[in-house]
Amino acid sequence: MATITNDTPLWRLQQTLNHIQPQSVRENAEKLAIVHGPTQPALWEMTLGELLEFQCLRYRDLECVVVPWTGARWTYGQLEHESNRLARGLLAKGIQRGDRIGVMAGNCEEYVSLFFAAARVGAILVDIMTDEITACKLLFIVPRIGRHYLENALEDLTSPDISKRLPNFEETILIQGAYRNLGTYKTVVLAGNSVPSNAVQQRQDTLSPFDVCNLQFTSGSTGNPKAAMLTHHNLINNSRFIGDRMDFTEYDTLCCPPPLFHCFGLVLGLLACITHGGKVVYPAETFDPGAVLRAISNERCTALHGVPTMFEAILALPRPDTFDCSQLRTGIIAGAPVPRPLMKRLWNELNMTEFTSSYGLTEASPTCFNAFTSDSIDTRLTTVGKVLPHASAKIINPETGETVKIGERGELCMSGYQIHKGYWENPGKTAEALIEDEDGTIWLRTGDEAMFNSDGYCSITGRFKDIIIRGGENIYPLEIEERLTAHPAILRAAVVGLPNEHYGEVVGAFLVLEKGHTCPPEDEIRNWTREKLGRHKAPKHVFVFGSDPRLPADMPQTGSGKVQKQILRDLGKKLIEE
Repeated sequence: MATITNDTPLWRLQQTLNHIQPQSVRENAEKLAIVHGPTQPALWEMTLGELLEFQCLRYRDLECVVVPWTGARWTYGQLEHESNRLARGLLAKGIQRGDRIGVMAGNCEEYVSLFFAAARVGAILVDIMTDEITACKLLFIVPRIGRHYLENALEDLTSPDISKRLPNFEETILIQGAYRNLGTYKTVVLAGNSVPSNAVQQRQDTLSPFDVCNLQFTSGSTGNPKAAMLTHHNLINNSRFIGDRMDFTEYDTLCCPPPLFHCFGLVLGLLACITHGGKVVYPAETFDPGAVLRAISNERCTALHGVPTMFEAILALPRPDTFDCSQLRTGIIAGAPVPRPLMKRLWNELNMTEFTSSYGLTEASPTCFNAFTSDSIDTRLTTVGKVLPHASAKIINPETGETVKIGERGELCMSGYQIHKGYWENPGKTAEALIEDEDGTIWLRTGDEAMFNSDGYCSITGRFKDIIIRGGENIYPLEIEERLTAHPAILRAAVVGLPNEHYGEVVGAFLVLEKGHTCPPEDEIRNWTREKLGRHKAPKHVFVFGSDPRLPADMPQTGSGKVQKQILRDLGKKLIEE
């Protein structure tokens, strides 16, 4: 290769090109897509029990957990006391370090108490959203969650052959109500009176912040849910940094409709408040938009969490003349892409001028990126912010594993304190998700497509499993969904690939209409898409919930609010074959 020396024609050409090309473009062309979060503040190394005790020293008399639908109003001191009583009861039941305790319940104060009680005795709380309880020793359950009766589950759990089918399982405990001769939450607490008062502290002293304390099931939007193993260290530090991004203090009150069985309600909700001395309000057992509005107003909430479908339902309700959201300023909108019109309504109608966008996944405890309240509105609309402290992220070519350049799309990978320990009893899936590089660093492959800009902000551009390959060309559902929801008649859209003999796959669109609007003609929907995105991205098949008797009443979603696209693919395939 020829050497480029000074004052040669080739050297002068290079200088000219450098002068013409902007500095930022030249730097980005050379810079790899890898970002590192700040190294301050330092990580906390403590268990959840120690966290609660520490916060009690500072905020003992401040309210911590409020549950309007049950009337509970617990201070930090009361939560510490209640969880200690229950922890003694768990010890009386013979719970050992590493034992699994299942819970199947809605948002209630007993759930919060059980979470801390299990952590204080070294047990692993399993947030059950399926019927998988084979690894559990105890199961805390309610007879009904919202409108859903669990009588079939209770019948099965009290059948004579349960011990043969589930040899590790010992007892079903009712959190509320009564069923046959089952034990109750209260009887477990009473059993704790037989345990020495210092027994919980003695057990807690044997624990490590790096012990697994929680099994969180992945949302299962594309397949069977897997149980991610999360530690005290994971949850405490992730929740702390989330609260920091929202500028949380002990003066903040968070209205939290997302469920406690999901990281959104547990980590971004409960623990983000507790790490900052704030108050969390769970307005209803399951999501109820009317209860959310009442909680915002009555509790003078400063923050509100939710997925886009929750905010749509909240904004669809009339607000009484006495409704007051003057204190509301921030919150996290996550779980799905957020349409720009929805963001504007949150800003204008609910006063959420400091809302933050966020990205995470269960396996990362869960948050990886979060915007700042001070970021511009456009930044919060188009990106998920910057990487959290003590975490690293990179974008790779999913086929080669090589790190791509800034501004290029690829698979997002995460590394740092918040990465889970793997999937419970699933080494195969763990090995697929956690990859060790040549330096010995463990990276979590998220399966999400993303890109970084030159300032380190991340944009999620889709999910690899959702990419539609039409005639050999990659089509990204997210940009089509954003275009469709910009139509005045369309409230929500989900785009999937459907089989086609000629192209292999074509675009299928499932729509939910705005209230009071009729369904536009399919050609109008296609032309609307073509105007901005081109002919090949226009939906070949259009299905509208609420107007097509072959469809369910609404978009199928997971318990955490994510659209179940695999169900839509199966449904769409069936419909086009009819």
